[in-house]
Amino acid sequence: MGNVNSVNICEAGLRMTSKVTYHHGDLRTALVHSALALLEEEGAAALSMRAVARHAGVTAAAPYRHYQDRDALMSAVAAVGYRELAEDLIAVSPAPSTADEISDVAIAYVQFALRRPALFRAMFSEQYDAGSPERVAAVEAISAYLRANITRVFPDADPDALSDAVWALVHGLAFLFLDGKFDSADSGELERRVRAAMRAVLSLLGS
Repeated sequence: MGNVNSVNICEAGLRMTSKVTYHHGDLRTALVHSALALLEEEGAAALSMRAVARHAGVTAAAPYRHYQDRDALMSAVAAVGYRELAEDLIAVSPAPSTADEISDVAIAYVQFALRRPALFRAMFSEQYDAGSPERVAAVEAISAYLRANITRVFPDADPDALSDAVWALVHGLAFLFLDGKFDSADSGELERRVRAAMRAVLSLLGS
């Protein structure tokens, strides 16, 4: 998922609040907070520029001072999600050095998806501003973290190919739990399934 410090993915993310009070000069933050709150309260379908403005307590035209459209706003929301996800993964293991520690990171990924389901779904399924530097940087940081860890633990493997395979596996597991195909109520079962799947794949590399 480079060295964590080198890719600067521990910077403070914007956190969801249930109610936002707008203060002059902080409109951008207020809008993203409102979008995050609406995601959790009503889902992505209810998230429009007008709804975000209403939740933030500003005029319908105010969001356009910072975001040209919903795609641009969702890019900022997704960037927050990627930074929060990175923080969770780093908290588990800043620099995994064994296959088991990579599995610990995989479990944290799935747990994030279950803890922030609306945000997690929006991070991967919404339309975005392709040119958003904030979102691109946040995604690239996660990718660099994974590649660096894969290279550290499996120095002879193709880091890009194996990183893609591991991310695809863990991401698929996250949605299997989110969509109720696997039981997410039992934390022990979640850890067992994710760790077993990771071991099955990583054992093919002899680790």
